[in-house]
Amino acid sequence: MVRVSGPDAGVLLCRLASDLAEVPEPRRATLVKLQDPDDGSSLDRAVVTFYQGPASYTGENLVELTCHGGRLVPSLIADALMRAGGRQATPGEFTKRAYLRGKLDLVQVEAVADLVEARSRAMHRAALGHLERGLSRRITKLREGIVGLEAMLVHHIDFPEEDDPPVPVTRIVDEASWIIKEIAKMLRTAPEGQLLREGALTVLAGQPNVGKSSLYNALVGEERAIVTEEPGTTRDALEVAVQLGGFPFRLVDTAGLRDGGERIEQLGIEVARRYLDSADLVLLCVSAIDRLSVGELAFLSEATDSPVVLVETKIDLLAKRDVDYGGLGLPVDMREKLAGHLRVSAMTGEGLDQVKQLLPELVYSAVVSAKEEVPVLTRRRHALALEVALSEVSDFTEALADGLPAEVASTHLRAAATALEEILGVISVDDVLDAVFAEFCVGK
Repeated sequence: MVRVSGPDAGVLLCRLASDLAEVPEPRRATLVKLQDPDDGSSLDRAVVTFYQGPASYTGENLVELTCHGGRLVPSLIADALMRAGGRQATPGEFTKRAYLRGKLDLVQVEAVADLVEARSRAMHRAALGHLERGLSRRITKLREGIVGLEAMLVHHIDFPEEDDPPVPVTRIVDEASWIIKEIAKMLRTAPEGQLLREGALTVLAGQPNVGKSSLYNALVGEERAIVTEEPGTTRDALEVAVQLGGFPFRLVDTAGLRDGGERIEQLGIEVARRYLDSADLVLLCVSAIDRLSVGELAFLSEATDSPVVLVETKIDLLAKRDVDYGGLGLPVDMREKLAGHLRVSAMTGEGLDQVKQLLPELVYSAVVSAKEEVPVLTRRRHALALEVALSEVSDFTEALADGLPAEVASTHLRAAATALEEILGVISVDDVLDAVFAEFCVGK
């Protein structure tokens, strides 16, 4: 598809489609023959649709030309359009024009990019929810609540002599407390929501030859890591993006952690330790046919601050299925440090479904448990602005509790409202006055 936007979009179309006497009826697909505007040579037969502004994606006149695919035909049509008077769009310009004409707010603009770049079903759902104004409506409702509080305070400032003001201070505090709770609820999704964009870094660690690479290949769904019976086969970290339970993960297979070994293997171990330092989740792989070694016990006691899941591998080699930690020789005091305990066989596939279920629950617990009406914050910009709003509304309630004048306390509300307006890309100060006139008879 080749898209043209601007006041002369229909004119450009007619310059390429000489059989069109005038711009087609809006929103009606029309089959036309496209010709070079200079020499009249045929370019393609295409289906064109004209959208008359403001009823279009950009809010301007817009034409979509659905042509035959490949590289040559669309580029020939685009080149002909530019020679007919158009120009090449800059990156994101169609969406930028939609924003400037009020068709989208900033959250929706970002959602368009997120939807295109989504790597998982979870990110797709979050981006689609933002595009459909799920987050925007929530932010707008919070902003309206703050504007309402400002209006109440304006009344108190303008009519301080009234002994019995129509809005008790307790109601103002209650409204502010509701806003604080709603913002805090949204902020709880921020850390995990931002992981949806790139995926949670999940590192498979453990001694050599315990089945890390086999488990890695089983989760990835193809042979990405070399598997042999020789210890130290994995010399470097292998990273791949995967979906587990519809959530994005960056799965990393690392060199087996052990002392000794040749220099190249030791360099691989150093890389593994760097990954462990920044991991969102660690899968400590141990052989189910052996008791935990000194090194594995030391890893558990001194491990990264990230959650650690103990994964027993090679359970297909066990004649007896002992699911108790004691079978591995794991001390009681270390069991509480574990985020989970899984038993798998990369050979038979047993336990892999449990891995795919547990990992999203551990890493994305707030997102998984969040109700649908609570939008997931997937961008740091949104979270930072909401943190400012939360801080300012909290400071406002403290200022009232400390007995500060209403006009002083209200400065925190204006700062909070501005932070929310920055999320949407809409700044307006006249709404406060409108709210005052709507709810209070100030002029009376």
